Amino acid sequence: MTKYEDLMKQLRKEDYAPAYLLCGDEPYYIDLVSQYIEQNVLKDEGARMMDQVVIYGKDLQGDDIAPAIAQARGYAMMGGKQVVIVKEAQTIKKWEALGFYMEHPQPSSLLVICYKFGSPDKRASVWKNFESNGGVMMVSDKLRDYQLPNWIQKYIDTYIKDNGLNISVAPQVAPLLAEYIGSDLLGLIKAIDKLILGMPDGQKTIDTALVERNLGISKDYNVFELQSALIAGDVLKANRIIKYFTASKTHPIQKELGVLYSFFANLMLYHYLPDKTDRVAAPILGVAPFFVKDYALAAKRYTAGKTMRIIGYFRDTDAKMKGLNGVNHEDDDLWKELIYKILH
Repeated sequence: MTKYEDLMKQLRKEDYAPAYLLCGDEPYYIDLVSQYIEQNVLKDEGARMMDQVVIYGKDLQGDDIAPAIAQARGYAMMGGKQVVIVKEAQTIKKWEALGFYMEHPQPSSLLVICYKFGSPDKRASVWKNFESNGGVMMVSDKLRDYQLPNWIQKYIDTYIKDNGLNISVAPQVAPLLAEYIGSDLLGLIKAIDKLILGMPDGQKTIDTALVERNLGISKDYNVFELQSALIAGDVLKANRIIKYFTASKTHPIQKELGVLYSFFANLMLYHYLPDKTDRVAAPILGVAPFFVKDYALAAKRYTAGKTMRIIGYFRDTDAKMKGLNGVNHEDDDLWKELIYKILH
């Protein structure tokens, strides 16, 4: 298996393999690689018109890769490379022709297979044959929730640098976008583009107020504000937020509980860190250094013993949410009971 970053390094050096399988649940990186190949392997537009072909899996008769393989066995009309890109390959069922092709791939052809929203059974002999004969596989997995804020921050920083913008981003923005948009990377990118393009003249910081104004995400009624209220022991604010949550369809208790649980699980870890400085604690907790202060403040309010009990409260709430003993509990009651137990 090859990582996206390593594969892009090889492509930029024009170190091409005979074939690529780009697969996985996250389509974003599959699109990035296939677009790069489509736009850069054949430099001349005339060559791309003559020697580059895009085939869609849904158009292959009998769901068989064979017609695409027949194309790859041909020769470049312009005498250089031939690029064959198979998109939507997840609809293909018959792969035998690929296995035979990889035993003697056409040296002048570059075959790219884009298999989105999953992966083929790589235990099958055709895929073992694929790799053993020089084929390169890249699996594009969905990012986990805890990875999203760092990914968003890095994407925004890169966007700002690449476009020569003199702006910054508030540290609260990345977690807020991660919470409300989730792991849909294309959706996140569209939201970030909208934020940057929608910045008023003279504004130099992407902040939570801009997020609220442009994306409709509340900067006052979100799980991070609830987390801040719990850290501060602000009973009134915490109850005001959970009241808003239960009246809104965009704040399901299952999603919000996951964020809060992660915080208190991390707080338990923070209690036992021998070195609690921002530089050391941040990578262990998986947060930006800016947020370590939240754990320092929470540790003063919630001892290790209390934190352990709070983690137990989350588990009790999860069990009730799933209908423990056949009893159905309203979200409002679950929230009130949990917040009361945490704060008292």
